[in-house]
Amino acid sequence: MALPTPSSLTVALAVSLLLSISNLPSVRALGVECEELPQELCAYAVSAQSKRCVLESVPKTDGTTEFQCRTSEVRVEKTADWIETDECVNVCGVDRGTVGISSDALLDSGFTRKLCSADCYQNCPNIVDLFFNLAAAEGKFLPEICAAWRSSVRRAMEEEAMGLAPTEAVSLASEPATVGF
Repeated sequence: MALPTPSSLTVALAVSLLLSISNLPSVRALGVECEELPQELCAYAVSAQSKRCVLESVPKTDGTTEFQCRTSEVRVEKTADWIETDECVNVCGVDRGTVGISSDALLDSGFTRKLCSADCYQNCPNIVDLFFNLAAAEGKFLPEICAAWRSSVRRAMEEEAMGLAPTEAVSLASEPATVGF
């Protein structure tokens, strides 16, 4: 009894499926190449060569701006072939539309709150590593920034419990203590 041979349509569909799967950044044999990533996956990705991907704006001759994913010269110690998860992007409060690499976000107390949260700090090492290094470049130590933020929140909660006006407690909670860039 002879086995049936696959039809040319079945073979074509199988090849097409294989090719489409192989184009996904997370399963390519060559790993993540920043220049091949779509804009919405670029920021916070790490290439196969352990370099951070960065979204750059490129002015066009018609006055509009185009965004392109490029490989930066920023090397990552323990990570390669990484596209950040949507979960980490959300819990850490980062934006996939961020152009360039900057420590400016550390000035925003709302961002610091999310970055220093247990959900981000303990579960999203790529984002934490990036901001750890950005803080270090500014002469700051991220664990101290987070400790100061947690301390100010605790202090605000204690002061509110002792009867301070809520606006005073909220203002203390919204700013990290002794942190400045």
